[in-house]
Amino acid sequence: MKVWTLEEVGGVLEDRSFTHGLGVFETMLAVDGRLVAPELHFERLQAGCLRLGMAPPDESKILDSIDPVLSSLAAPRAKVRLMRTGGRGRIDDLDGDQPLTVLAVEAIALPPESVGVITSPWPRNEGSPLAGVKCSSYAENLVALDHVRKAGADELIFPNTRGNVSEAATANVFAVMDGTVVTPSLDCGCLPGTARRRVIDLATSLGLKVEEQSLPIAEAREADELFLTSATRGVVWVSDWDGRGFADRRVTERLRQAFDESLKGE
Repeated sequence: MKVWTLEEVGGVLEDRSFTHGLGVFETMLAVDGRLVAPELHFERLQAGCLRLGMAPPDESKILDSIDPVLSSLAAPRAKVRLMRTGGRGRIDDLDGDQPLTVLAVEAIALPPESVGVITSPWPRNEGSPLAGVKCSSYAENLVALDHVRKAGADELIFPNTRGNVSEAATANVFAVMDGTVVTPSLDCGCLPGTARRRVIDLATSLGLKVEEQSLPIAEAREADELFLTSATRGVVWVSDWDGRGFADRRVTERLRQAFDESLKGE
């Protein structure tokens, strides 16, 4: 894995990304040396920077830096992690200086065909000031994923404080209910995933009815199909949730094929 910064590194231990987790990041997929939907990632990165009072990085410099690395990697699929740090500054003032742009690129395998999920014992706070921000402070998700591993599952689904589906630890959640593709609305506390947005558009183009709404956990468990979406994995069918299996995957498979096909045209 190659890791580098676009700026001269100095005083790293004073950077608030390292001292307090103040920063934002993006995880992008590259297929055959090409970034997938970089404009959506930069749009979200910029929104996150603005929410946290940080200056966004220069997109053109990032792309110019990434392209030769992807070419030299020569991998069918790669993961590109982009982090913008909070820089140096006061603990009680979001405004800072000397932020860093950190990049990491590594080859990755094909995504799994299916995953088993469990319900998180901890809720997502949809009212948090960090709701919807892909924040560098990721310890909550790491604790959740450690819980998943110990439970012998692949992922978990967070309820929010109202008992509705929010998101998975590393993905957005979709349910298929009576032919309608349903996903939690952004006010449920979920991340505005780039793959989520692409799948909503793909489903609409396929003539499927799509609804963004509150989705109670109890109703989601009884869905006909369930699937997760993320930038690096695309569409992944959920085979079981807390031991309850999902036999149907017809809509999920249509969307998975459409998503995978769209990668060829990037």
